[in-house]
Amino acid sequence: MKFTLKDYQEDAVKGVLTNLRKAAKRWHEDGDRHAFSLTATTGAGKTVMAAAVFEALFHGDDNFDFEPDPGAVVIWFSDDPALNAQSQFRLREASDRLTLSDLVIVQNTFNREKLEAGKVYFLNTQKLSKSSLLVRGHEMDGRQTVMPDMRAFTIWDTIQNTIEDPHLTLYLVLDEAHRGMKASSGNGSGEKPTIVKRLINGAGSVPGIPIVLGISATVERFNTAMADMHSRATLPNVVVDSAKVQTSGLLKDTIILDVPNEVGQFDTVLVRRGTDKLKEITAAWGEYAKQQDDADTVAPLMVLQVPNSPDHGEIGRALDTIYERWPELANDAVAHVFGDHKTQTFGSYSIPYISPERVQESTWVRVLIAKDAISTGWDCPRAEVMVSFRPAKDRTHITQLLGRMVRTPLARRIPGNERLNAVDCLLPFFDTQSVKDVAKALMSGGDGGEELPGRRVLINPDEMKPNPTIPEVVWDKLLSLPSQSLPKRQAKPVKRLTSLAHELAADGLLPGAGKKAHADMHKVLNGAQERYKTEIENARKAVLTVEGKSLKTDLKTQEMSFNDFLEAADFAVIDDAYRRAGRAISPDLATSYSEALAMAKGDQGDLEAALIEARVTVAALGLVPEVKGYLEAEAESLANQWLTEYRVQIKSLSDERQEVYRQIREMSVHPLDVDLAKPASWMQPTTIREADGTEKQLPRFEHHLLCGADGMFPEDFNSWEEEVLSAELKRPDTIAWYRNPSRASQDSLGVTYEEDGDVRILRPDFIIFAKLPDGSIVADIIDPHGTQFSDSIPKLRGLAQYAATYGETFRRIDAVAKVGDGFRVLDLKESSVRSAIDSATSIKALYGGDVAGEYVL
Repeated sequence: MKFTLKDYQEDAVKGVLTNLRKAAKRWHEDGDRHAFSLTATTGAGKTVMAAAVFEALFHGDDNFDFEPDPGAVVIWFSDDPALNAQSQFRLREASDRLTLSDLVIVQNTFNREKLEAGKVYFLNTQKLSKSSLLVRGHEMDGRQTVMPDMRAFTIWDTIQNTIEDPHLTLYLVLDEAHRGMKASSGNGSGEKPTIVKRLINGAGSVPGIPIVLGISATVERFNTAMADMHSRATLPNVVVDSAKVQTSGLLKDTIILDVPNEVGQFDTVLVRRGTDKLKEITAAWGEYAKQQDDADTVAPLMVLQVPNSPDHGEIGRALDTIYERWPELANDAVAHVFGDHKTQTFGSYSIPYISPERVQESTWVRVLIAKDAISTGWDCPRAEVMVSFRPAKDRTHITQLLGRMVRTPLARRIPGNERLNAVDCLLPFFDTQSVKDVAKALMSGGDGGEELPGRRVLINPDEMKPNPTIPEVVWDKLLSLPSQSLPKRQAKPVKRLTSLAHELAADGLLPGAGKKAHADMHKVLNGAQERYKTEIENARKAVLTVEGKSLKTDLKTQEMSFNDFLEAADFAVIDDAYRRAGRAISPDLATSYSEALAMAKGDQGDLEAALIEARVTVAALGLVPEVKGYLEAEAESLANQWLTEYRVQIKSLSDERQEVYRQIREMSVHPLDVDLAKPASWMQPTTIREADGTEKQLPRFEHHLLCGADGMFPEDFNSWEEEVLSAELKRPDTIAWYRNPSRASQDSLGVTYEEDGDVRILRPDFIIFAKLPDGSIVADIIDPHGTQFSDSIPKLRGLAQYAATYGETFRRIDAVAKVGDGFRVLDLKESSVRSAIDSATSIKALYGGDVAGEYVL
């Protein structure tokens, strides 16, 4: 793979491969057919995951403990040839093992007896329709057509022959599995099965494809699509956690919707505003590139979404507005993606066509005119502004297209800069009431799935920037506070160490780090050979011998007896054991250690024998569970040592490089603390709509670390949270405060806690900064803590544990709750309070008991 898979992608690929292995085994042994789905929200990288699956299917993958299927053939099916072309392009972009010849777009001239193993064939609905040359000559719905000259097989013959070949395994991947599944009505003959259902269930002499993998945005869509399956079992669906996708940084955190506050014709006004936004975001990306010493900068794009029957004159007037507002915009900076694929005239402008998959790389395109042709499967992370001329009744088209615009341009979150982590949508034909449905849909990615935790959809927000009245020492204090991150359930310490070594060497921080890491791990394995000498010797015997039983039957008496036998292992058996050990201790380390052992023991004449002997040793090490635990503990220790030792140098690197180290830091069951990033830009709502439809201004507060142009910070609190904040701001030594973001961003302080065996993360509400008489700055965590939630006690325990570990960093760590008409506080820096929390069974009893004190407003 050209890309490193995110944790959630790796888990999903493993789940898909596990299902494919089961399905293939049951097909070849029992003839059973199976189906399941890979379900993930828009922007999760489903094509990248598919690329990793195909690589493992065709070539095997030790990381996933997956042997290749030598007879694997894949049909990738969608209802749109343009979507197939995009999918082929993105698979090639993601994989370094799938060549162009492995990814075959089936054309009308295609003519094969069987599909070829090791290839992905792209088919679409049109290619299998009755009018297609590929199906001429195949009997369909009782009618026989004439096969074209020079053709020996219809596409249905090819599919049937492939299914019936015992040496091949045909897999069907349905891209957007819910599309094209409805049956169409015949002329009085009832409902005819769709082409997709023919592929799944079979028709006539053509059996159903053995294994079906549906790729869809929601489980419900796949289940609906599969409702009419015949004689096919289902395997557990592989469902990607939406929260992990949002947390990964692949998706933008904030969607900004701009709508008019009054009734009227505002399309020109909002086109002008959209152009201003495009200019501003272009300048912001340019400034960011300059800060990072990066010669390449993001070239953001604005999409003009028009109705399916657009008014060309209206589009021309919109282009006039854009060029009037931004005269420096190049004359050739506009393109369209209309279905007729030819140059269009809009007013005085001749605008060329561009295929959707080329838009991202064609940075000369800064304004793209589109209908809905790019709402499915389109991928253009640099599309950051959209002005839609669609009316409110077309909100589905709007949410689908905007759902394609949520990928982050650099495939990572920009630390502390919500402006660069946002996408703007301007809707001139909506109002603040009708836009609510759009906002609700976008909270689930625009595809009807579950809500994405951490995503915000804001209507007409204001931008907050660092408050110029806040002293720099306060910012220094904020950035010094320890923040925790979620542990990884299936961490790979050796992989983490070698990844860290590679990056340290690449950045020139530790030359030769890779060799140093392997040398240290070789010493650990040498020590393991002494520490677990007896266990390893027994394991060596197991590697070098093959145990079995022979069955002896007396033909006269019909009596049977079993005799044990032992045979010396051959090279194939040793190599298999060695490869399994490599999966346990990491393939790269297994290779380098066996080579080191061979070089130490053998001269040039018997190096091959020494290498086989070394592989036996490595295979034996892999059979002793204690060796893996010992090795991983030492690898974790060394990685943490290097991360600590080079922490300051890493902080001086670019954001892109720091993000790499942040991910490595978090690749652990016991992750190190992460540094907070200084926020540079937040987007905040300024109004709230009441139940009667009226707009109400949010309360605004002074002394926040970020503020609007008026020096104030708007926030929507519940009544008693606002009372707590007001009490803190009244204290004479308070000089600043920070509304800790609830989203998973690098400018948010996180505290881990455990609930029902899972480790989760909470984000305390307020950080208060005070100036002591000696001039020093102290920080307080003040967390208004609701008592009505089931997770109240687990969260308190997590905050108490944080206080026990980092209490000296803070002046106060207080959990405040409203009890009756008053307020009570738990001082988490007190050990007696933490002990009471640890043994508590009732949150109300905690705040009502002696360990809590009165919180004075």
